[in-house]
Amino acid sequence: MKAVFIAYDQAHHEAVIEALDKSNCRGFTAFGNVQGRGSVKGEPHYGSHAWPSLASALITFVADEAVDPLLTRIRHLDEAKPRLGLRAFVWDVERTI
Repeated sequence: MKAVFIAYDQAHHEAVIEALDKSNCRGFTAFGNVQGRGSVKGEPHYGSHAWPSLASALITFVADEAVDPLLTRIRHLDEAKPRLGLRAFVWDVERTI
């Protein structure tokens, strides 16, 4: 099992949920409005007068075989609109209850 954390511009929200659905990843927890700045390029998402956009984030726990299809869909979203900002990170899940 893997944990997939996805941080993205709010404009991507519906597309990210659709990517989860198409990858058979049902469960997730969304964090709503979050602030941040990418480590490589892209504009900050601070919700301020100078930087008005905000980001969202979510985490999902999926079977190992669901990771690659999900990341492929997420990558395509990012490539279609690279200036918006979208990143995904994957961690191993050691135990669940």
